[in-house]
Amino acid sequence: MAEDKESTSVPLSQVDNGGQDLEDPVKSKSPPSSPNSSTRKACYYVLQSWVSKKFMTGCVVLFPVAVSFFVTWWFIQFVDGFFSPLYKRLGVDIFGLGFITSLLFVFFVGIFVSSWLGATLFWLGEWFIQRMPFVRHLYSASKQISSAISPDQNTTAFKEVAIIRHPRIGEYAFGFITSTVTLQRESEDEELCSVFVPTNHLYIGDIFLVSSKDIIRPNLSIREGIEIIVSGGMTMPQIITPLERVDRQAETIALNRLK
Repeated sequence: MAEDKESTSVPLSQVDNGGQDLEDPVKSKSPPSSPNSSTRKACYYVLQSWVSKKFMTGCVVLFPVAVSFFVTWWFIQFVDGFFSPLYKRLGVDIFGLGFITSLLFVFFVGIFVSSWLGATLFWLGEWFIQRMPFVRHLYSASKQISSAISPDQNTTAFKEVAIIRHPRIGEYAFGFITSTVTLQRESEDEELCSVFVPTNHLYIGDIFLVSSKDIIRPNLSIREGIEIIVSGGMTMPQIITPLERVDRQAETIALNRLK
């Protein structure tokens, strides 16, 4: 009996089960990929790509609008906070009244400083600030930036918008003429222009002394030049018309080719 049991015992790995492996039915029962499933996958990928593209387009369109509204709303709340506490103490709670009061205050300060008395008081205050150790550097830097966009053309730090050849031939740099200087030589004097070329918006840059004959003066105002620098060149016009021609020793450059 024991011999019969031993003879009839068969390893499970050798069980035929109808001539098929135990694992083979699972694999054989998997349905083959049909053309309809492939089409559905392709349509799904196309739809996903289209939705992603349109979503990114919406983000690109709404991002500058959202930033503009956020900065404007923050600026209104910031300026409104100067006089709104005063109105709240008086029992007047109207949103925007402090903002309008702040604008009127700035306007009347401009009128007062334009007078002789206001200019004198402003000069005394500026003299006091210039004597302070750390504040004078911040005040000097901020004053130069504000003077660049000042409507008074006699006190602007940036005199003209300039285009110079920098850093090599065939490349041009965008800058601002801040002053002029005369270089005295034995043969003849040469007029040089101090050109400020910003490297970090308007705060940091390089100063170049360039001959006035080698400077291209485009038909751009100071504010347009500042917008071009701040925007990273995105507001650059497609065509730049120079105000004058530059004569070289061996050639004459037609500046209207700059675009």
